[in-house]
Amino acid sequence: MLFDEFYDISNVINDPFGRSGMPSEFEPLSRDRVGKGLGFSISKPPKGLCLEKIGDGAYLDMVPHPDGSNRAFLANLQGKVWLVSIPDEGSNGILEFDESKPFLDISDCVLFDSGHGLMGIAFHPNFTQNGRFFLSYCCDQTKNPNCSGRCSCDSDVNCDPSKLGFDDGVLPCQYHVVVAEFTVNGTASEPTLAESANPLEVRRIFTMGVPYRGGHAGQILFGPADGYLYLMLADGSDGDDPYNFAQNKRSLLGKILRIDVDNLPSTRKIKDQGLWGNYCIPRDNPYLDDKELEPEIFALGFRDPWRCSFDSKRPSYFLCGDSGQDQYEEIDMVKKGGNYGWRVYEGPLLFQPSESPGGNTSASSIHPIFPVLGYTHSEIDNIGGSASVVGGYFYRSMTDPCMYGRYLYTDLYAGSVLIGAESPEGSGNFTRAKIPFTCAPDSSQQCSFVKGSSIPVLGYVFSFAEDNRKDIYYLTSTGVYRVTRPRRCGYLCPKEKAVVSEYDKPHSSSSFPEDFDFLLLLVFLILHSVF
Repeated sequence: MLFDEFYDISNVINDPFGRSGMPSEFEPLSRDRVGKGLGFSISKPPKGLCLEKIGDGAYLDMVPHPDGSNRAFLANLQGKVWLVSIPDEGSNGILEFDESKPFLDISDCVLFDSGHGLMGIAFHPNFTQNGRFFLSYCCDQTKNPNCSGRCSCDSDVNCDPSKLGFDDGVLPCQYHVVVAEFTVNGTASEPTLAESANPLEVRRIFTMGVPYRGGHAGQILFGPADGYLYLMLADGSDGDDPYNFAQNKRSLLGKILRIDVDNLPSTRKIKDQGLWGNYCIPRDNPYLDDKELEPEIFALGFRDPWRCSFDSKRPSYFLCGDSGQDQYEEIDMVKKGGNYGWRVYEGPLLFQPSESPGGNTSASSIHPIFPVLGYTHSEIDNIGGSASVVGGYFYRSMTDPCMYGRYLYTDLYAGSVLIGAESPEGSGNFTRAKIPFTCAPDSSQQCSFVKGSSIPVLGYVFSFAEDNRKDIYYLTSTGVYRVTRPRRCGYLCPKEKAVVSEYDKPHSSSSFPEDFDFLLLLVFLILHSVF
């Protein structure tokens, strides 16, 4: 559904959405900031990861329903969102929804091709009371009359759109990144009962014309601790970030933004402050009083932030995958006011652009925060150098207790499971491991396997998802897969005995108890101390 109806996904090169980068020759192992080689090894990693397939189709986002139930919202790039019911783990059930009746369909507004579409969905922290939710998407000004906004290539950032010309047939700022607000109000007696959304946009929160055809990103998240909306923006280019937008203090490209969508500005305030839409600036944003930087900026120096998440147990842990260009893929721990290096650095490696009409930033002039996890392109594909990181989640479910507390991520192309372990906890020091994985033989939907092996054919991994029970999902080109109990795949996890009896009990499919995972963890800790 994602690409298979319109594109041959086997021809996608070097990036999930067409951002190509030719590999460069360099040392075979990446090195951390003190020069120590990083390898795929951690102490006592799990024996393997067991998956069960619960749905067909290719999707980019799955967001848990704010009511805490077993329901979620599933979205594809074309612009459709469905309300789905997630089956209990091990129940032999599948995702339940009527594909012909989407919760919301904005496909008429969305620019959908190999690099653009509906990029994010986020529900307001008080959705159960106010019914508000937000979508981020790409649009084409020539095809959508409501797709219009300021161009991000202007004199403020030393960029002249008249000098850019066509980029694969696309004019500068023909394509836009949009964040729009929608509501379920009026469709049901209360928001939690709504089975469809009001199709009319409530208001336009953010609109920005981008200078090139590629490099937009656009994921959105609400901060669990502060309630503000975070918007992840790429550097706006197909390669090299020629205008150095990611380091340009006056540009929002190559940045993570944080905005307030609860206190809306007046028309005069939007104009006077040069805002890009209907939002206000949080009072504790790092550059609110710095006239050299745009006040929306929360962190800078990103190339293509691809899938970010907050740790559900430690909201201060905000990790993002940032897709590299030629050499390195990285996972960053994002902090307020942090500079993550691009385009001075690609990961921990110095980067040399082939052209730079927008000027350069010297390495000595910045204080970059280097990745907490990462790998070189050659570690994924020694021949072609193809690599594109997909950021994931800290695993907080007790379905697989041996994975608990580890950061799960992957690469679009690798067909492998990557995990990061922090030691000691709270240090920010991570070690990575590559572990085996397979699909449970009793999976509710049959998995395909690489011929002659137990490795399932996932195709391309586009994204991860987390439900209200903290179970983790792989959203891939071949379907939706859930991390399930290790024993279903024959993997030994000594800790599993502490919780297996709980999973063997029937669960209500209507809702997840609010403190279910906490209670399971408590049972596990008590029993584990005995055994």
